[in-house]
Amino acid sequence: MSSTILFTTPPIATTNRSSLPPPSLAAATTTTKRHHPLPPDTLTLLIDKSKSVSQLLQIHASLIRHSLDQHPILNFKLQRSYSSLGLLNYSVLLFNRTHNPSVYFYTAIIHSHAVNSLHEQALEFYIQMLTHGVEPNEFTLSAVLKSCPLTPGQALHSQAVKFGFDSNTYVRTALLDVYARGGDVLSAQQLFDTMPEKSLVSLTAMITCYAKHGNVDSARLLFDGMVERDVVCWNVMIHGYTQHGRPNEALVLFRKMLTVKVKPNEVTLLSVLSACGQLGALESGKWVHSYIENNRIQVNVHLGTALIDMYSKCGSLDDARLVFDQIKDKDVVAWNSMIAGYAMHGFGQDALQLFNNMSPMRLHPTDITFIGILSACANAGLISEGWSFFHSMKDEYGIEPKIEHYGCMVNLLSRAGHLEEAYELVKKMKIDPDPVIWGTLLGACRLYGNIALGEEIVEFLVSQNLANSGTYILLSNIYAAAGNWDGVARVRSMMIDNGVQKEPGCSSIEVNNKVHEFLAGDLKHPKSNEIYMMLEEINGWLKAYGYTPQMDTVLQDIGHSEKQRSLEVHSEKLAIAFGLISTQPETTIKIVKNLRVLQFAFTSPIHPMYMGGEFQEI
Repeated sequence: MSSTILFTTPPIATTNRSSLPPPSLAAATTTTKRHHPLPPDTLTLLIDKSKSVSQLLQIHASLIRHSLDQHPILNFKLQRSYSSLGLLNYSVLLFNRTHNPSVYFYTAIIHSHAVNSLHEQALEFYIQMLTHGVEPNEFTLSAVLKSCPLTPGQALHSQAVKFGFDSNTYVRTALLDVYARGGDVLSAQQLFDTMPEKSLVSLTAMITCYAKHGNVDSARLLFDGMVERDVVCWNVMIHGYTQHGRPNEALVLFRKMLTVKVKPNEVTLLSVLSACGQLGALESGKWVHSYIENNRIQVNVHLGTALIDMYSKCGSLDDARLVFDQIKDKDVVAWNSMIAGYAMHGFGQDALQLFNNMSPMRLHPTDITFIGILSACANAGLISEGWSFFHSMKDEYGIEPKIEHYGCMVNLLSRAGHLEEAYELVKKMKIDPDPVIWGTLLGACRLYGNIALGEEIVEFLVSQNLANSGTYILLSNIYAAAGNWDGVARVRSMMIDNGVQKEPGCSSIEVNNKVHEFLAGDLKHPKSNEIYMMLEEINGWLKAYGYTPQMDTVLQDIGHSEKQRSLEVHSEKLAIAFGLISTQPETTIKIVKNLRVLQFAFTSPIHPMYMGGEFQEI
């Protein structure tokens, strides 16, 4: 934490002190001045109670007519009231016409700019105050620190030390917030640990700091130790879980929040809907939607877009489109979300039609729009259309393609079997390809049996230190599909030598608003015995219908029966078996897989006695 940076910048005048008053008050200044019949205390009360600009302007004009425009308290009240009503320029005019403004005037004008995210202007007024020999108080420092960036915040920390306010609770909390938002977790923690009293605000700031930077467990430890919790700290904790890949814990915490009678707000619901989408937890998402409707919470464009995203990821496109059609004044983000929903489920023509419908709305497509459109082309195999949209991004809309757009094109070409064309595109990219693009190419090499290209790509990735666990697994799959077990063995040796571990596949299923997760060969579930009994029944049904497992991609060169067994205990099958023993006949079972970010629906017409449905990728 810095304690040596000093402010030496000369003051910057925002407005000249000789500036004229607001035009609407100019005429009032020519009126003969006399004492106002109302005492200052009454006028102060009138200013405080003013709820509109017109009322405030009338009072201000009256003060000018009666020579009270330089009254320190009335002037101060007017300045603050103009700011609260959004007339910050009027506040600045008043401030600049004030003779020898005190620390209170400076604090008010600094605060007005800070709350409007005008950080530079707030700092300029602070420097001006120091230059004129006005010493700040703790409220001045708290005001200028509000939403302040890290670097000037460090300099202000030195000012707090200089003026003896560094131990003040308000100043210390504001400094903690600066370090937390700026990513200086160590300095934030040092400040927090040395606080004699930890307020709700300071605790929330520290939880935010931990959660924002991925230390969700430390955030939860602080959260659980809080005596008092408001909706803000609940939101921070739920959002932390959602943002860092722990959506199940976000939903559990949300249910606990409702249990203790804390009313969620829009921020809460946005995070919870995101968690439902990550998990594919459709029933939980529908319950949240019902909660919104039952509590008459307005579905604005932000909540509506979150609902579209959730329903799309949970495989319910009809619900997503229903929400989309009901949103008034849809912005481009809402359109993007619906286009992406169609794209991820292979409804390419619907996505393209929706894109065409945007033009009459005078909405300018963004780079996100084209990610959705190019994904739709990839899923629908629309190669010529994909190239057309890719070129139109820059030529027609002035949008420079990003890594995601190149990834969509590589995916489009790879899925269509145009591997060499996809590889040429990657080599000609203006930006470095990421692991997702290389993984897409490798996956296509496995699908189309192109071992030579797969080996070339892996050699390049290893030489550039770009290989990850997925790289090795995909190459292993390529070798395994070709029966090249020596190649599989070499890859496994490379993984061991480089300390690479395969991320375990995890499948989840939602039953009765609770999400259950399974790993391959999992025995930890309380109903493991019943699950494996159902799994044996499933395998029997499949064999009866002539199903034979595809064993050519099993990574080990092992015996036939061992390969078959390894396929039978996949996490997806365990999740399906649990769904069959836990739901009523005719229930649609949705499975979410972590490694492929896919969902599968299985509907059994007469389950569990008849396995007549089929897997449907959604």
